[in-house]
Amino acid sequence: MLYLVLGLVVFLGTHSLRIGGDARRDALRARMGEARFKTVYALLSLVGLLLVVYGFGVARETPEVLWTPPAGMRHLAFLLMLIAMVLMVATYVPRNALRARLHHPMVLSVKVWALAHLLANGTLAHVVLFGGFLLWSVLVFRASRQRDRELQTVYPAGEPIPTAITAGLGLLLWLVTLGWLHGILIGVRLIA
Repeated sequence: MLYLVLGLVVFLGTHSLRIGGDARRDALRARMGEARFKTVYALLSLVGLLLVVYGFGVARETPEVLWTPPAGMRHLAFLLMLIAMVLMVATYVPRNALRARLHHPMVLSVKVWALAHLLANGTLAHVVLFGGFLLWSVLVFRASRQRDRELQTVYPAGEPIPTAITAGLGLLLWLVTLGWLHGILIGVRLIA
């Protein structure tokens, strides 16, 4: 569990520089220089991610069960993951209505992803991992919306075709993840 917690602190800490505003991040950039800042940021992110993956894998070998979720939670998690996948794709498809309306679909995707996994799993490792990401995404989304208000950020209006492409690609990613990718990457097959 130590590696998992340490990995979360490093990974989420690195990705939390803007929660309190941009001053801290900007000061680090100025002091380190742009190239060095990006290199250190990328290395810390990678080290944190590797620690999270390793720590979660070790914690899963001897699970500490806190509760057993009802079977219906797995079905709800599947549905929530469809929403999370569509939101993730919305981050990358220009001029889609979801991004125009929600402004920060990647952070919302992480929030829905974490919630789905918390509902479907009841071990301590799952609570630590997905609870950490859920808390982080709530704080980052709040800070991002606050920054948008302060900067009076205007997002381009969404258009029907990019929105349809977003929904279609999200659905495709969800189907591939359910049928194949989750088993390959995580070692847990979702559909037998």
